[in-house]
Amino acid sequence: MRLKFRTTSLSEGLAWLLDSFRMSALFSGQLKSGASKLGLSLDSRQLEQFQTYYRELISWNQRMNLTRITEYEEVQIKHFLDSLTVTLALKQPTGGNSLRLIDVGTGAGIPGLPLKILLPDIRLVLLDATAKKATFLYHIRDRLGLEDVEVVVGRAEEVAHQTEYRERFDVVLSRGVAPLATLVELTLPFCTIGGSFIAQKKGEIEPELSQATKAISILGGNLREVKKIELEEFTDERYLVIIDKITVTPEKYPRRPGIPAKRPLA
Repeated sequence: MRLKFRTTSLSEGLAWLLDSFRMSALFSGQLKSGASKLGLSLDSRQLEQFQTYYRELISWNQRMNLTRITEYEEVQIKHFLDSLTVTLALKQPTGGNSLRLIDVGTGAGIPGLPLKILLPDIRLVLLDATAKKATFLYHIRDRLGLEDVEVVVGRAEEVAHQTEYRERFDVVLSRGVAPLATLVELTLPFCTIGGSFIAQKKGEIEPELSQATKAISILGGNLREVKKIELEEFTDERYLVIIDKITVTPEKYPRRPGIPAKRPLA
């Protein structure tokens, strides 16, 4: 459902507003219910933050391309709830002051910001190559009142060679950025030894896993698990590909911008 203002009579306007509030409560209830199936509890403040996130996302999406998913219910499920499924792969599911996360290719802040709303104590870095999207990320971070959220503009191939980011993160996240063989070269260099890279994937993933085996090994990773998301809210097949970092990534990786996509380590 898309919430938008329309000119009408006072009585019709009030009825429309009441209906909108009922629908908002319904879909917030779906997010809360879906979260509870993951063993998570969302309080009233967190639900309000998700509502604010939705409103700002849709408003800014009229000025720049942030998301193709704009209907209220779809954003709650396909963006917000989908982001929260990452908790199924966390070694520390309740977060913690020492847990550092980086979301590579974050776009509109997904999945990083929904996880930050859920787990306010994590230290989060949002990385995206597009300066326009970073403008939105700064805005929504401040609008939601989130602390310990750093926005970085740059290519993963370059930022991963910077000392302050290389092998500094307990958890590296990425959602729908590239095929897995390319993605591991863009992400594992950020991951500290003992940490994990979590890729959110949809559909048939066996070919991707097979093609990424060599790259995972070269970059210091070990495939721990492929976890299927079993929630009735999703009508398609969704998976978490969980790769643990077990050895240091060779210094030459990632290669220069564009090469991981053009010539994956397969």
